Amino acid sequence: MSALFTPFTLRSVVVTNRIVVSPMCQYSADRGEASVWHLMHLGNLALSGAGMLCIEATAVEPDGRITPACLGLWDQRTEGALQPVLAAVRRYSNIAITVQLAHAGRKASSRVPWEGGQLIPIAQGGWLPQAPSPLAYKEGEPAPLALDAAGLARVRHAFADAATRAARLGLDAIEIHSAHGYLLHEFLSPLANRRTDEYGGSLENRLRFPLEVFDAVRAAFPSDKPVGVKVSATDWVDGGWDLEQTIAYARALQKRGADWLAASSGGLSPLQKIPLAPGYQVPFAQAVKQASGINTMAVGLITEFQQAEDIVASGKADMIALARAMLYDPRWPWHAAAHLHATVAAPPQYWRSQPQGLKNLFGDLASGQR
Repeated sequence: MSALFTPFTLRSVVVTNRIVVSPMCQYSADRGEASVWHLMHLGNLALSGAGMLCIEATAVEPDGRITPACLGLWDQRTEGALQPVLAAVRRYSNIAITVQLAHAGRKASSRVPWEGGQLIPIAQGGWLPQAPSPLAYKEGEPAPLALDAAGLARVRHAFADAATRAARLGLDAIEIHSAHGYLLHEFLSPLANRRTDEYGGSLENRLRFPLEVFDAVRAAFPSDKPVGVKVSATDWVDGGWDLEQTIAYARALQKRGADWLAASSGGLSPLQKIPLAPGYQVPFAQAVKQASGINTMAVGLITEFQQAEDIVASGKADMIALARAMLYDPRWPWHAAAHLHATVAAPPQYWRSQPQGLKNLFGDLASGQR
């Protein structure tokens, strides 16, 4: 039996296989509201055969958006816009649906990638980004506003409030974004966090705010539903956040009841030097899993079916998450199942697409139709 296509249980949620559709920013929201694009995008990926689908980085407050076109979940209006999208997806797919809650920190107020991705000045419709310390992401950019005690409390509450909205929407799980140079990652890394209060300096202090946010989200979301965390395992910059600190973070999260850690990397500094190669981040997931016992998701240039199977079968990670590979081939899980002689879920409207040589790909009902 294929390890990649065995079920996995996260609290009350049974994921049908170990393939996760990664959260991928679409920059297609209107004032934080989900659009028709989200219906098309998520609807398509919900029919992929993956076990879990994670909605893109979703801002917990307007100033926490990466771009003005980023998705949000901060009020009744943004919650209401997601409701019909999810209802349509649920009608035709039983995939587990997760939302990634996020705050962009000092990388907020940016142009969408196809317009260059640079900081939008306030005079041109941008806003002042917020961060642990008044340190700009890039040289030449204005310094962000350092969050004071009231700001920290506001952000914590915003994460908890978004978790409550996620529960009302019936979402199966939450992933907290503390990777890729966004706000919670900024608190973790000594390159972005130069605070002298209880939230800066030592590793214990730098962990404090991200752990407070996790606790707030965990308390606001139903106890029988899972909450995971995405982390950059290294900044790829000397003197920055690294794997050893990531393991300490994972151990603290595991004690608090985190259900998984998705081990990505980078994004905090333009000085990063990343040695790209197939599966280059898998060793991070493996090291975190071995050292902390927490469930892990492996990410990063996982594109081949046997590659994904071997990662799970060897115990390097519990799940694999695909992003660009899934956009390029939205039926990647179907093709992986065919390669690994496994069975995958498909809507009955598509059963007739099953190749004659793969009669059990979609299960017994599909193979028996005339």
